[in-house]
Amino acid sequence: MDIKSLIHQEFERRVFNESYERIYKCLTMIQDKDLWNSPNEQIPAIGNLILHLCGNVRQWMLSGLGEKQDNRDRDQEFVKQDKIKKSELIFLLENLKVNVRQLLSDLTDEDLKRIYIIQGFHETGFSVVLHVIEHFSYHTGQIATLTKLQTGKSTGFFDGTDLNRHNLRF
Repeated sequence: MDIKSLIHQEFERRVFNESYERIYKCLTMIQDKDLWNSPNEQIPAIGNLILHLCGNVRQWMLSGLGEKQDNRDRDQEFVKQDKIKKSELIFLLENLKVNVRQLLSDLTDEDLKRIYIIQGFHETGFSVVLHVIEHFSYHTGQIATLTKLQTGKSTGFFDGTDLNRHNLRF
């Protein structure tokens, strides 16, 4: 398998299969009114974290790698938007998924090697993709923690999985 295919496969696995599914699970556990609750001003609410993730992916991947217009207003992602419901956030995430899948399928090896300037950082296309995977995972963990704080319940992400198994070599 070539590197581009591995990157596409890993993005699909880590972001769309793991993070998206975990975020969706958290959204099923809370009410719309809880989307915009936060323990304090330094911790973004679940709704803000989802808006932030969408903004980050649009800027780093769709605008950065895909060279679409960058119209991100990052500060606005952290403003309480209590008129936005869970269904609207899911729509944003699903729309983003369609656009990112298309971008990933169109990427070339040259795109992955090329240097891009995003938010003032000089990054290869490869590092842009890694950044987005890492960034998504980081904020998904925050969403899970906020969900547990608000509900007092486990997310059950690993129910039915034995996480104490030992590593094997093939």
